[in-house]
Amino acid sequence: MTGPGRDAETGPERGTGPVPRPRRPATRPLLALAALCAALFTAVAVTVAVRHGAPLAPEQAAHRWALAHRGEPLRATAGALTATGTGPVPYLMAVLAGLLAGRGARGRLRAVACAVAVLAVGQAVRYGLMELLARPRPTTADWVGRASGYAFPSGHATTSALAAGLLAWGIARYAGRGPARTWCAVLALWAVAVGLTRVYLGVHWPGDVLGGWLLAGTVLSLALLLERYVLPDRYAADGLPDSGGAGPA
Repeated sequence: MTGPGRDAETGPERGTGPVPRPRRPATRPLLALAALCAALFTAVAVTVAVRHGAPLAPEQAAHRWALAHRGEPLRATAGALTATGTGPVPYLMAVLAGLLAGRGARGRLRAVACAVAVLAVGQAVRYGLMELLARPRPTTADWVGRASGYAFPSGHATTSALAAGLLAWGIARYAGRGPARTWCAVLALWAVAVGLTRVYLGVHWPGDVLGGWLLAGTVLSLALLLERYVLPDRYAADGLPDSGGAGPA
């Protein structure tokens, strides 16, 4: 596979100069990010548990606002957008991430398997926590979208954030950090929008969506920490420097 990230190995990219090689993720910042996301998720989960799932006042206010602002075309747009946060779309994004990140046939196959595994593990953890905490959803009379199971953490929010993070990773490995920034912003906006549709459609409380984002952040941070061990060929082939505890250059 060719692309801007590969052109940096052989010389300048046409008309733009050389693309800098990506560096290995710094260990200490990733550990700090994973710890922060996990701590915040735990705080939200404990709040849900001690209140036996009862929504906080800000959550009730957001739910009432959503009920009062369900005109078209927002309702149809939210329904179409929320559908992209589950089902085959996130897995296709994970596959694309692996194809972009890998090098050579075997490298791409391994990267695809790892990306899909991260998504599947994140969903499995989310499902286990959902069954454990068993937070009730808003009353079904307020729903204007499909939903199943308990509320916390939101499956759509978790899955879309995981898929967005994985594809951002793949793009960054393929094109380098500079060209990837725009795509990362677009993917982040998509994941946020998917999460917000769950509140707008009345099937989740805001805390459910926040919990899904924090869980996804924890899983993605840990996955990046493991990247050098599960995809060693990628680093060996590119000769990527190990940034260790230092931040990115």
